[in-house]
Amino acid sequence: MLDQPLAQFENLRVDFQTKDGVVTGVKDVSFQISPGETVCVVGESGSGKSVSSLSLMRLVEFGGGEIAGGRLLFDRGEDKGGVLDVATADTTLMQTIRGNEMGMIFQEPMTSLNPVFTVERQLTEGLKVHKGMSQKDATARALELLKQVRIPEPERRLKQYPHELSGGMRQRVVIAMALACEPRLLIADEPTTALDVTIQAEILALIDRLKRETGTAVMFITHDMAVVAQMADRVVVMYRGSKVEEGPVEEIFARPQHPYTQALLAAVPKLGEMTGKAAPEPMRIMGQEGQVIEPIVPTKDEVLLTVKGLTTRFAVKGGLLRRTVANVHAVEDVSFEIKAGETLSLVGESGCGKSTCGRSILRLVEPMSGSVQLGDTDVLELSDEALRKARREMQMVFQDPFASLNPQMQLADQVAEPLRNFGSTPKDEIAEQVASLFDRVELPRSFLRRYPHELSGGQRQRVAIARALALRPKLIIADEAVSALDVSVQAQVLNLLMELQAELGISMLFISHDMAVVERVSHHVGVMYLGRIVEIGTRSQIFENPQHEYTQQLLKAVPVADPSRRKSERDLNFKPIPSPIFPVGHNPSPSVYDEVAPGHRVLKG
Repeated sequence: MLDQPLAQFENLRVDFQTKDGVVTGVKDVSFQISPGETVCVVGESGSGKSVSSLSLMRLVEFGGGEIAGGRLLFDRGEDKGGVLDVATADTTLMQTIRGNEMGMIFQEPMTSLNPVFTVERQLTEGLKVHKGMSQKDATARALELLKQVRIPEPERRLKQYPHELSGGMRQRVVIAMALACEPRLLIADEPTTALDVTIQAEILALIDRLKRETGTAVMFITHDMAVVAQMADRVVVMYRGSKVEEGPVEEIFARPQHPYTQALLAAVPKLGEMTGKAAPEPMRIMGQEGQVIEPIVPTKDEVLLTVKGLTTRFAVKGGLLRRTVANVHAVEDVSFEIKAGETLSLVGESGCGKSTCGRSILRLVEPMSGSVQLGDTDVLELSDEALRKARREMQMVFQDPFASLNPQMQLADQVAEPLRNFGSTPKDEIAEQVASLFDRVELPRSFLRRYPHELSGGQRQRVAIARALALRPKLIIADEAVSALDVSVQAQVLNLLMELQAELGISMLFISHDMAVVERVSHHVGVMYLGRIVEIGTRSQIFENPQHEYTQQLLKAVPVADPSRRKSERDLNFKPIPSPIFPVGHNPSPSVYDEVAPGHRVLKG
């Protein structure tokens, strides 16, 4: 490590003007980052960790914030004039620094990519502006970057638009953009929340390798303590806008001093802690030690949802007449059932078809064939009007809360919308019902008048969950519903979902890439790969006796919340993901399974 820190926060204070007066987002925060060092900033949503990083990039002003005090020092190197106080630098100079000397990976890939430009245009823009590259050289570098972040078929992806990529692929494009100009400081704001475990392990290894090879410093903002254990040299813990603890990673994990740090570490779901337990259990939350934890056992033995032979394909257009030249086999011959009050989790890498499977069940995308039986209703046979009525029974919580909430509506109106649309609640009772839903997802009632942009990512996701619960559905499809939440809030939201499941008998299709969370909440688990379920069984069968090679690989890639058990790149046996695109007329063989134990099926071949 060099003596001169690369970045220094000195008594930083950031204020926001709101309808209710001035709110201080960050107060009196000081820490530094040295060249070649990874400093992880952890804390729950709203703790000020993202605000601190946006201040260093001087982007906080664009979100209504103001640097009200303190200094932000950044060492640009001898050739560029040495140390600069970013807090007082002019706008033109900051445009030169941003994306070039400081790179940033944002938390929500859909909002940090421009929907009207291709991936190529967005990746090459910074290279042409900051590095003066020609279009040809910039495109070659963009292709190299996409290969570096392991995007399958990179040549094709360059020509695509963000909406054509899965959440995980979009996040990898954002990471490629941040790495493009080889910055001196890389700020990573929750860079792996949208990624499945194998890709997350690779991206963490990639960032770590970049740090070792180029001396790039990394400011890593996360709520995932397992990622902290894997990546950090030092840890800064933030709580309600202040720094409450700082120290080397080994010290923080072995001997946390502040009660908040202790609570944060206690809330981490650990892979293997459900071994030997028959049913899911709510998590223990700090301060609730004496509580009796009841397992979530379904009261009825009836099947609520039966999916048979579900197949969804997307046409790939090409040529002068935009004819269909191939098909993306997103979901291929998927079958499973969910009992009333049970949770089935679908896990797998981004692009494996798990989100498309959830959307196909709700007919948000139209399946090509198969049947979806919800109770006595065949969802795929319903007319538009009948489908609208059936949607009362089944609701979805989406992966990206910012994209699923209307930026122009107050939160109270968004949660009330389903109640108004379906007209089952008397008008004079709607306001009280919305307020009680806010109580249930543990959001203050003062948030009712706020807009989505005034909330952190985790708070927005809780609004989305409140809206899904408004009509008391029988089935909730949770698509990465807790991936954007920090661990303490994640524990509360998972417990909330499990309590509601026990109380209302709700069934859940839980789509996730977080294996520790899946182990905690599931009755049954299906592992998806390239559009098919390769292994399905009870939670204990999948986690304690995985049979398929892919399931074993997934479990091996899960980071562990213990700095002494870090995974090296050698431990991770990554293979390129084959393409799910096949020519028109290609008819794959049906899925055939071996039953290795009652209810535990593994795909043949």
